[in-house]
Amino acid sequence: MKKRSKRYRADVQRVDARKKYSVDEAVALLKSMGSTKFDATVEVAVKLHVDPKKSDQSIRGSVSLPKGIGKSRKVVVFADGDEARVASEMGADEVGMEELAKKIEGGWLDFDVALALPRTMKVISKLGKILGPQGKMPSPKSGTVTEDLRTAVREFKAGKIEFRADPGGNVHAGVGKVSFQEGDLKANIEAFLEHLRSIRPASVKGTFITGVTVSPTMGPGLRLAVQG
Repeated sequence: MKKRSKRYRADVQRVDARKKYSVDEAVALLKSMGSTKFDATVEVAVKLHVDPKKSDQSIRGSVSLPKGIGKSRKVVVFADGDEARVASEMGADEVGMEELAKKIEGGWLDFDVALALPRTMKVISKLGKILGPQGKMPSPKSGTVTEDLRTAVREFKAGKIEFRADPGGNVHAGVGKVSFQEGDLKANIEAFLEHLRSIRPASVKGTFITGVTVSPTMGPGLRLAVQG
């Protein structure tokens, strides 16, 4: 704790580590914490009762939050012909095929999301070792490999988020900014949790969501009282 900032230490004193807060209480407390020099992201960490080693319990996907995430995301699209034109019209930051793949092979990773058509995956299959560790490799499970580029570009530009359970069964996601209205943050948190519940694997028995913590970037976490 000695290495933490004065602001962080003050905020920790306001958090009851033994308590599970309602979403309303947690959001109000987060917004009242000491300010930072930037608009902090509100992050949610969810502990799931799953075994990620089992293929049917590998949690991964994407979801459009009702109030967005507070920023536009950089989206690149692997497409050509009419699909490339559609992607550009919808606001994709870069569109291409082989030339885009070569640019990424050369080390360019200045984007948040990569989208692809099923037929263009052959062009980017060689990029797995580069995009995989970055969490940017297109995948049908995350909604980034799709025939509907018009919808995908619009939603991901607006803040549609991707998520994936880590080896410990934990899912992390940014669900907005501290500057959001309390009602907007609450709506995003609840929408994210509800989406997770909706993709619960049939093989999971008992409580699915075993713990939820919400925190601002560089701030302490608050445990939430939510149904599993």
